[in-house]
Amino acid sequence: MTVTAPLPTPEQSVMAVAATPRCRFCGAALTHTLVDLGMSPLCESFLGADQLDTMEPFYPLHVRVCPSCLLVQLPAYVAPESIFREYAYFSAYSDSWVEHSRRYVEAISARLGLGPASHVVELASNDGYLLQHFVAAGIPALGIEPAWNVAEAARARGVETLTEFFGLEMARQLVADGRAADLVIGNNVLAQVPDLNDFVAGIAHLLKPDGVATLEFPHVVRLVEDGLFDTIYHEHFSYFSAGTIRRIADAHGLRFFDVDELPTHGGSLRVYLARRDGPARETSPALASLLAREAAGGYDRLDGYTGFAARVERVKRDLLGFLIQAREKGQRAVGYGAPGKGNTLLNYCGIRTDLLEFTVDRNPYKHGRFTPGTHIPIFPPEHLTAERPDLVLILPWNLRTEISAQLADVTRWGGRLVVAIPHLEVLAP
Repeated sequence: MTVTAPLPTPEQSVMAVAATPRCRFCGAALTHTLVDLGMSPLCESFLGADQLDTMEPFYPLHVRVCPSCLLVQLPAYVAPESIFREYAYFSAYSDSWVEHSRRYVEAISARLGLGPASHVVELASNDGYLLQHFVAAGIPALGIEPAWNVAEAARARGVETLTEFFGLEMARQLVADGRAADLVIGNNVLAQVPDLNDFVAGIAHLLKPDGVATLEFPHVVRLVEDGLFDTIYHEHFSYFSAGTIRRIADAHGLRFFDVDELPTHGGSLRVYLARRDGPARETSPALASLLAREAAGGYDRLDGYTGFAARVERVKRDLLGFLIQAREKGQRAVGYGAPGKGNTLLNYCGIRTDLLEFTVDRNPYKHGRFTPGTHIPIFPPEHLTAERPDLVLILPWNLRTEISAQLADVTRWGGRLVVAIPHLEVLAP
């Protein structure tokens, strides 16, 4: 399928949402709904006790599919500056994610032959969880992270970090300063960019002629087929298939030549991009296979995006029924974690302290705060041992293996661990 509408200007890409929103990549009118999750607050806007009686802004979580380029997307109801200048997510608090990043650094360094003369740039580098491994290996690395609080954590790890939003203008300045990149990394950031064309154009400009960019993001096919609706929130503006990534890359002079399918976030893609005017790169068998499977599933047309809303409604009914039944039996249910995805789940299902008394999180930034919209209090993990609840709902279900090991004591006192997504499941001790 080809893009039939002209690419929008940067101004059009970030304009306030119109009555009929338009695709942020190709400009086509968005007339097809994937799912409407109602109104929800920003998923990382945790509240202090003094904010509980103040008005919270809620915005639609109405996800649409572009009929032209098939980009799945939310309109940009809120400017990035309102979301990402101070951010509550710190990657380094997930041991498994830090290890995932360490293995990536080791593999990509070997694949590209990176060394002391190379230059690596990570976009949305968070707290230095990944770039710290390049620094330790003596490979020059630069982080670009708009959130000042997490950027400070990266600098404390010895990672040079610029507190800016990335785009074509910044890429031009970096290249002018002699900082073109052998490797550009963007893990779970492409989805968080409202001006998609400016961002991808910046990547193309920042790369050296023989450079490579790798981008990781949840695969929209896994979102649809497994009902992973809690990965939908206002900070995630776009949801990608391999086919859509190929169209976006082509529009900006990039070649999409390889892909890794990853288990992270319920099923993610790591895509490999290079400049079309650089060395020739053949399409890998892995990418050819993935594109063929997407086409067979209908994801190269609108057919593949039907039936998702029914799966979402089933998750809601199952979870509410389980928690209501537990409450009627006199059982106490609490949460583990306070991730953005958890707040989509809690708000869509209308779960508050009558069904989930509190949640706990390893991130000290969230302690003493309350979840947005549902106002569930957040405590340190030690609070679980003090309260000894009957049920613990693991909100970051994508880390269920890591978290289940951390919560071994819960099963020893007779408690049970539960996940709601992709389907309701009480985990075996």
